[in-house]
Amino acid sequence: MKNNKFIVKAKSKTYPIYFGNNILSSVGKLIKKNLPDIKKICILSDKNLPAFALKKLVKSLNKYEVKIFNLTASEKNKNINVANNIIEKLLDNNFNRSDCVIAFGGGILGDISAFIANLTKRGLKFINIPTTLLAQVDASIGGKTGINSNNGKNLIGTFYQPDFVLSDVSLLKSLPQREIVSGYGEILKHSLILDKQFFFWLIKNGKEIISKKNKIFLTKAIIKSCKIKCKVIKKDEKENDLRMILNFGHTFAHGFEGAKNFSKKINHGEAVLLGMFVACELSAQKKQLPFKDLNAIRKHYINLNLPMKLNKIFHKKEINKIVFFMSKDKKNISKKINLILLKKIGKTTKPREFALDEKEIKKNLYSYYS
Repeated sequence: MKNNKFIVKAKSKTYPIYFGNNILSSVGKLIKKNLPDIKKICILSDKNLPAFALKKLVKSLNKYEVKIFNLTASEKNKNINVANNIIEKLLDNNFNRSDCVIAFGGGILGDISAFIANLTKRGLKFINIPTTLLAQVDASIGGKTGINSNNGKNLIGTFYQPDFVLSDVSLLKSLPQREIVSGYGEILKHSLILDKQFFFWLIKNGKEIISKKNKIFLTKAIIKSCKIKCKVIKKDEKENDLRMILNFGHTFAHGFEGAKNFSKKINHGEAVLLGMFVACELSAQKKQLPFKDLNAIRKHYINLNLPMKLNKIFHKKEINKIVFFMSKDKKNISKKINLILLKKIGKTTKPREFALDEKEIKKNLYSYYS
């Protein structure tokens, strides 16, 4: 399979993303090319990754002094205590600003690794090697770092762009079906907010991605998603305006995850899929989204058996908890809850155009139980 590369141009940094099949062994060479002064490398690796994957990565780094931390990737472990513990160990080992942190895992590992890299001596080098579909199409790009608070998800964080990203599609082979569906949520989001033709392509090829893990279709979807996200980041790196459209479905999603205590009962991608569908139906109710577009989206959800029924996942009594976590969303600037809605497939409402109070949000969610 042909390897691909394109350049992300953010205001704070320009860096490459490398795509391909079985390209993990090239990490050492890419570090030498892009970051020639590195001597020490800290790998933060997901404990659940196949042993051969970490072994392959470490082998490619045989010219460097490597320290490995194997972490259990969970939202509950993405906290200030875990981050501080690793930072102290990096300081004990005299890591300096020319040394490097590598995130080797999904979005959770990427978030906390970037946070650690950013805070240690005001900024170590940082490389992201996403190993889940969700991370390859979304979390690894854009420079958001974050850890969780008792008040909600990713409420403590910074913006810190990586020095490069490497997405190896062969790492997706071992992913369970649920993780593929989770990543598909972000792929679908990118099509809905900015690219109608991409949505029609997904209608034709979604099953090849989800059911068959077809490498050709997966790679095309990953690259397309990354290009869409990078286009937004180039214009608005720090989420002052346009980048907020990338949160389509996410305000609901963070409420859903919080209501389940950030547990495995609903993962991030599933929450985003459900959040987008609720947002689409709300968009139609608010006379923003034409019903023909809503029906096309609904049909796609049904064909791929994507999560779309709130009352099948949450008890009615959990709605107050959902809205509590929605109200804590960092993008809210008043007592109302900011939402990105859909005007048509490929176009959203403007950031801050729609803000609803908690009472109206609750009324909307309760309607799923009548």
